Order: sequence, then structure tokens, then C-alpha cells
Amino acid sequence: MTRTPTLAPPTPSPPVRRGGRWIDHWEPEDEAFWQRTGRGVARRNLVVSIVAENVAFSVWTLWSISSALLVAHYGFGFSAAQMFFLVAVPNLVGAVLRIPYTFAVPRFGGRNWTVVSGLLLLVPTVLLAVAVGNPGTPYWAFLLIAATAGFGGGNFASSMTNISFFYPDRSKGLALGLNAAGGNVGVALIQLGLPLIVGAGGLFGLVGASAAGVDLARAGWVWAALGLVAAVCAWFFMDNLSVSLATFRSQIAVVRHRHTWIVSWLYIGTFGSFIGYSSAFPLLIQLQFPEVPAANYAFLGALVGSVARPFGGWLSDRVGGARVTFWNFAAMAAGTVVVIIAVDGGSWPLFLGAFLLVFVTTGLGNGSTFRMIPMIFRNRTEAAAVIGLSSAVGAFGGFAIVATFGVLGLVNDGRVPAGAVAAAFVIFLGFYVTCAALTWWNYARRGAALAGSDI
Repeated sequence: MTRTPTLAPPTPSPPVRRGGRWIDHWEPEDEAFWQRTGRGVARRNLVVSIVAENVAFSVWTLWSISSALLVAHYGFGFSAAQMFFLVAVPNLVGAVLRIPYTFAVPRFGGRNWTVVSGLLLLVPTVLLAVAVGNPGTPYWAFLLIAATAGFGGGNFASSMTNISFFYPDRSKGLALGLNAAGGNVGVALIQLGLPLIVGAGGLFGLVGASAAGVDLARAGWVWAALGLVAAVCAWFFMDNLSVSLATFRSQIAVVRHRHTWIVSWLYIGTFGSFIGYSSAFPLLIQLQFPEVPAANYAFLGALVGSVARPFGGWLSDRVGGARVTFWNFAAMAAGTVVVIIAVDGGSWPLFLGAFLLVFVTTGLGNGSTFRMIPMIFRNRTEAAAVIGLSSAVGAFGGFAIVATFGVLGLVNDGRVPAGAVAAAFVIFLGFYVTCAALTWWNYARRGAALAGSDI
């Protein structure tokens, strides 16, 4: 009688590397491979990606706080409408750049493109430092310089596309949530840190304004240095994955899928609201509640929204992204109603509390919406392309929100009265209702083709 030998389980292959920090063998869905080698490599790349994203988001929203300082401390006589457009232009450019940035990772490699995108952050930061030193700099020049801050907005698409390849589907919600949250926190850091660095004071009055006056150029040099640090860290500590390489044709094919545009619409409601409100929040405080020091509170919205984002991904990993997204839009709509009431009534405490609730829902919704994408698109290349493209479409929402306030200012002689602000939020409320309806019909209702806890 022969005895069938008992075979030991195969030893998972380590990542196969070639020159230029490329990894040719990558199987995160293989549990043995993931536990032995994959998780450590993925975490290292995620940490550096978070650092790079944080700096990029800070640069992208640099003008959300700088525009007000130009008027308050440098004597530039810009109207409220002009300031809102200074804040809106980087959002528009960042949204446009997210499209080519999405396709950059499959073309050049995630690590390589992170280095390039980090170095590009020196353009808007150095230009800001130079421009504020010349009191004769015209508005159109500031508008062009603000547009270059869009380089920071483009980074998100390439970063999220890259990280999506490193993690297995079961962990993508939390991983993408952490990566995005690290970037989103950059908005809070610039709004909290910039006034302190330039001498404008802040931190709830604990730090007073500098007797020497405000030096906005200092912020430009600080974040230029941070952009350089991010590029160096990416060069030494990140990896390129061969599995991420794909042709443009294989990626762009996702535009034919109906669900690409549905999730993009939802991401306008979540991320578009986050970046739009984060950009507009400092100016809204300054214009609607002039008695409140905006520098003390401007960072809070972006902070709570950023912290909430990974929880949205984590919760979606457990109960389903569609379910979380649907109820999140319901909560976002309810919070918006209270914001409208607060603006009409001129109540600062109610306005702050309701707006922070809306910020929390933007973060939760960002995480849950992005967790849905790899569940809807099971092909990794397609999922990565949709993540990038939806992030681009979503960023247009950020431009639309800030531009809405700017347009309202143009039709009111440069001012943005409370009635106009409330009207803008009514428009946004209507949009959230459409997002909730789309989520329920396509993913959350019983009988929908893609309904289920895995979505």
C-alpha cells in the first residue's frame, strides 16, 4: 500500500524587485503573501503617501486663508467676490489636473509620480512668496498664482489610484480612508498653521498677532520646503508596482460604464462638499460673523471632516458602503437645513455646530463612497481608474460651491449677504437629496442589481 505524501503549504513568494524600486510580483489577495511580506510593504508606501498627500492638500487650499490675509494685512482692496474666486480657481484647476494625474500612475509608476508631483508643489508656493513681496502685484497675477495651487489638488487622484493597488479588497476601505484623511487633514493644518506661521495669531486667542506684522511669504517658503521633503521621502521609501501598469485605452474604457458616473455624482456630494466648504469656511465666517475671529475656527471644519473619513471606510467594510452612504446623505441634508436656519437667524453657535455636523458627514461619505468603488468594479485596473476619475469629478463640486458664493457676490455689488448665502445652501440641499435617491435606487434598495452588504 502506498502512502500519499502530505505536502506542506507553499511558501508565499516575496515581492520580486527589479531596478528603480519596481515590484514585479504582488498578490495582496493571497493571505499568506499578505501576512508574510505584502502588508509591511503596503504600510510603508501608505505612510509616505499620507505625508505627500497632506502637503499637497495644504498647498491646494493655501488660498482659503491667504486671500483674507491679503485684504486684512496687505491692503489689497479685493471685494468679497474677488476673494471667493481666488479660493475657487485652485479647486477648478485641481479638478482638471486629477484627470491626467489618474493616468500617470499606470504610465509612470506610483512612486515615480509621487516624486514629480511633490516637486511641482514648489511652483505655487514660491510664486506666492515672491508675489506678496510686491505691493503692486495686480489681481490677475494673484489669480494665475492661485491657479497653480491646483497642482496640489491633482495629487489626490494619483495617490488614491496608487494605494488602491497595494491593498486587498477586504482592507481597501480603511486604507483608502486613511490615505485620503491624511490629505484632508492638510486643509486643517494650513488653516490652523498658516496664521501662526505668518504672524497673524490664532489658536483661539492663545497666540497673538506679531508686532512686526504679517509675513505671508513665510508660508510660501515653509510649504515649498515641505513639498521638497515629500518628494525626497517618496524617492527613498516608496515602490512602483508593475501590476499597476496599464494602457490608457484599458483605463478610459470605464467612462462607458453607467456606475462610473453614478459614483462620481455621489462623490461630488461628499468630497465636493468637503473641499468646497473647507475653502469657503474662513471667508464665510469673516463675512457673515465679522465679530468672530475666523483664524480661531476656520480649521475646525476640515479637521472633523478629515478625521471622520477613515471611519466612513471602516464602517463600510463592516456593514456596506451603500448603506452608510445613503444614511449619510440623509444626515448631510438635515445638517444643511440647520445651517440655513442659522444663517437666516444670524446665530453663530448654531451655525458653527450645524456646519461641523455637515463637515463630519462629508468625511464619512468620502470614505463610504470610495469603499463602494472596488466592490462595484472588481477589475483592479478599472477600479483604480474610477477612483481617479470620480475624484476629479468630485473636485469640480468644490469649485462649484465656492464659485456659487462668488457669483452671488458679483450680483450683490461684491457683497455676499446672509439671504444669498442661505439661498446657496438651499441649492446644495437639493443636490444632496438627489445623491440620497441615487444611492438608494442603485445600491441600497431591495431588488437593485448591485444591492447587498458587499457593496
